[in-house]
Amino acid sequence: MTRYRNAVLFVFLAAVWGSAFMAIKVGLDYFPPVLFAAIRYDVAGVLMLAYAVYVTDRWLPRTNDEWRLVLVGAALMIAGYHAFLFIGETETTSAVAAIIVSFSPVLTTGFARVLLPSERLEPSGIAGLFLGLVGVAVLSQPNPNNLLADDFVGKILVLLAALSFAFGSVLTRRIDAELPIETMEAWSMLLGALMMHVISIARPSESFAAVEWTPEALVSLAYLSLAASAIGFLVYFDLLERLGPIEINLVSYVAPVFAAVAGLLFLDETITPLTALGFLIIFVGFCLLKRRAISRELPRLTGVFSSGR
Repeated sequence: MTRYRNAVLFVFLAAVWGSAFMAIKVGLDYFPPVLFAAIRYDVAGVLMLAYAVYVTDRWLPRTNDEWRLVLVGAALMIAGYHAFLFIGETETTSAVAAIIVSFSPVLTTGFARVLLPSERLEPSGIAGLFLGLVGVAVLSQPNPNNLLADDFVGKILVLLAALSFAFGSVLTRRIDAELPIETMEAWSMLLGALMMHVISIARPSESFAAVEWTPEALVSLAYLSLAASAIGFLVYFDLLERLGPIEINLVSYVAPVFAAVAGLLFLDETITPLTALGFLIIFVGFCLLKRRAISRELPRLTGVFSSGR
């Protein structure tokens, strides 16, 4: 184990998840959006279930609460999040999509303050939420005279994806179920993929006949299913155990940097000053929301990264 193991894994995860937005954009040229997301999690779900069978003794949910936990994850954190995200990315850049998704930890904290009795929003937290909304507004650039413009609608759909994921994250914390996280992720992926197949069938513009099985399409699908989903979540679980939830949330704020670089290199997407400004405002909002937790965890985080534990 190297001295900088955790730091390397953290950067790797941010790079893989950030560049996934570029891979989505590439694949959308060949797949209908919701069907693309569904196929991605057909593959990733099978791989994650195999991993759950290998590492846990509870690869199948048993109680009603455990299945309820899986269904919330499937509906909101897999199906809802990815259906909105993939459709939204048809009309916006990968970097902007990644930055709007980085608003999710801010939204998660806001939902937690409302839905979890033990949570309470302080004035600094309210300011953080407000700044996050300002950052999204800067990115979206709403025009009252043209609210139905494709790029604006795309950004709103990505915001709905972030809302769906954040809401699901909080609801899963309200459900009292002792299910291994690998098992929960595996079944959420599989059931979420099934839900997205149903949504895809209900969309007149989507069908398997519309898929173009080109080498680029297959590479995009493989990257999203294997690197971003299967390997990415394994790294996430490892870092979650070593660093804790506060630190791992910071991946959301490093990933857009890699999304922007990947979009620039592979898609010729440009980064505007407003895009950078929106990202900074959202990040400041997150720091305000988590200022006490960050101040408590920074010394420990520095020690974990440097020791390689």
